[in-house]
This record gives sequence, structure tokens and C-alpha cells, in this order.
Amino acid sequence: MNAAAHRIVDFDPRWRGDFARLNLEWLRRWFVVEPVDEEVLGDPETHLLAGGGRVLFALREGAAGERAVGTVALRHDGGGIYELTKMAVEPGMRGSGIGRALLLAAIDSYRGLAGNELYLESSSILKPALALYASAGFVHHPAPRPGSHYARADVHMVWEPAR
Repeated sequence: MNAAAHRIVDFDPRWRGDFARLNLEWLRRWFVVEPVDEEVLGDPETHLLAGGGRVLFALREGAAGERAVGTVALRHDGGGIYELTKMAVEPGMRGSGIGRALLLAAIDSYRGLAGNELYLESSSILKPALALYASAGFVHHPAPRPGSHYARADVHMVWEPAR
């Protein structure tokens, strides 16, 4: 599958279950689902959207209609500081360009929000994801980030666009 076979859309309640499904897959595979994950995945409207964040989905047309094959979110911490979070691509679609398309769409959304800082927290075991983030302009900073929400986070990166 090539990257052109999907489209990126904003949150719609019909994709809420996919937001959880896609993220729970990788969380359970590599880590454990933490309480903060359960809160956000169970109610993205309250924990992401109501605070000024965004949730995006990559949709792919199939025999049964469109289905969500990837997702990413921006969580607003306040003061124009946003966390890139809950990025996931369906296992069979990884490596097809969907993750990059989601990441670039999230960065474009962040630019539209006129934020002051875009950061992410991750784990050093997720090497392909870290390489993707670095290729889009995320730079390593001391970890963990002060006030980190995640026990699994040993990577803290900040988006520093080329000037």
C-alpha cells in the first residue's frame, strides 16, 4: 500500500473506538497501559479536545468502507505548549508512510494553533518511531520531561524546525 491510499481527517466520534484500539495494540505489545492512557483513550473529547487539542486519523478505503488505520493527537498543556501523543499505526500498515503523514499533519495542526512548543515523550525501545520523529525536526532533550505523565518515557524530544 502506498501513502496516497489514505486520507487524514479530524476527530469524529465514530472513530473513538479506533483511537483506543490502535493505541492499545502498541501499548500492550511493548509496555503496560497506564492510568493516564486509560483516561485519554476512553474519553478523548474531555482529555484532548476540550482543552484545545486535536485528534487526527488516517483513513483507508476498503471493501467495507473507510476504516481508521492510524491516529495521532495533540494535547494542550496550556500556554501554547502541546504534546504530540497517542500516535499509532495499524501493525499491517506500518512502513507504508502513514506514520509520516500523520506526524506531518499533526505538525501542520500545531502550526495552525500558533503554539509555543511541541514536544513528545517516548521510549528508547521504539527506535523506528524515534527515527521518524528526528527526521521531522524533533530533537532530543533531557529525559524524563519534568512532570512526565508516563512511567515508560525515557525519551523527551522537542520539535525544532529548521530556521
